[in-house]
Amino acid sequence: MTPPDAPCPCGWGEPLGGCCGRYLSGGADAPTAEALMRSRYTAFALGDVAHLLRSWHPATRPADLDLDPDVRWKRLVVLGTDGGSPFDDTGTVEFEAHYRHAGRRGVQHELSAFTRVEGRWVYEGPVGNRVA
Repeated sequence: MTPPDAPCPCGWGEPLGGCCGRYLSGGADAPTAEALMRSRYTAFALGDVAHLLRSWHPATRPADLDLDPDVRWKRLVVLGTDGGSPFDDTGTVEFEAHYRHAGRRGVQHELSAFTRVEGRWVYEGPVGNRVA
């Protein structure tokens, strides 16, 4: 278990407990698409499958999710956002998630779509997989 005063993996520079930890615990809803995306990156880094599934759109969410324990998420870089504010119902976030696996570096580059379901931001998937 990562202590709440440890740096948050999302890279915003805040302690986990005051940053993405409050979203992972279910104690608060992410106010923006970017905040949800950062919390999902943190969930991948910490192995929190429950948060990943809970924050996924019901129409695109897999039945289960197996994370590779050998992947080490190292750094998140948000390249841009479109919409996704507290006043929007949809938004996109473009990011690069840097990782190490089997001694090699890798980067996952994605433009992700987000929407609100019952007032909460959820991840739909990569752009092009939006729910109609």
